[in-house]
Amino acid sequence: MTETAAALRTLARNVRAARTRAGLSLDELGRRAQVSKGALVALEKAQGNPNFATLVRLADTLGVSVSALLEGRTEGRVRVVAAGDLTPLWTGPRGSEARLMLTTAGPAPAEVWRWTLEPGEEYPSHPHQAGVVETVSVTSGRMTLIVDGTEHPVEAGQTAAFDGDVPHTYRGAGNGTCHLIMTVHLPPGPGSPA
Repeated sequence: MTETAAALRTLARNVRAARTRAGLSLDELGRRAQVSKGALVALEKAQGNPNFATLVRLADTLGVSVSALLEGRTEGRVRVVAAGDLTPLWTGPRGSEARLMLTTAGPAPAEVWRWTLEPGEEYPSHPHQAGVVETVSVTSGRMTLIVDGTEHPVEAGQTAAFDGDVPHTYRGAGNGTCHLIMTVHLPPGPGSPA
C-alpha cells in the first residue's frame, strides 16, 4: 500500500469515527461543512482527495483538530516531528506552504503549524468555530495578518493572537520569505471539562 493510500484510509476512518461520535448523518455533516454528500461518501471510502480548506471545514464542523482527522494512533509519551517529514497541506503558486507539525492531546488541543509565505502570496482562511484562538509568531521576515478586514503588520520576533471565528488572511510582506509558527487553540470538545 502506498503512503498516500494509507493516509487516505486513516483519514476515512477518522472522519467516519468523528461523524459517528457527533451523531451526524452524511447529509447533515455535508450541509454544515459545505461539502457535497458525494464527496463525503468518497472520502469515507478512502477514495476522495480533499483540499486543505475542506479538511478545515470538516474539522471545525466535527469539533476536532485537522490532525485528529489525519493522524493514525500515537505511540509513546514523546513525539518528535521534523518539518521535512511532513507533506505540506497547502502550497501556493509562488512556493509558500503550510505544514501541520502536530496537535497536542487533551480536552482543548492546540495545533502547531510551520508556515512559509513568499512576498505578496496569501492564504485566506474561512472563520473557524467559536472559541478558536490563533497565534502567529514570525521567526524571520515579515507578514501581514488580515483579521476581519483590518491589516496588521507582524515582523520577525513578534507574535499576534486573535479569535479565529472571523475571516482572516496570512500574506507574505517585504522582499524575502516569511517563516512563522502558527498555533490554533481549539475549544474543549463535547463532554470535556471547561
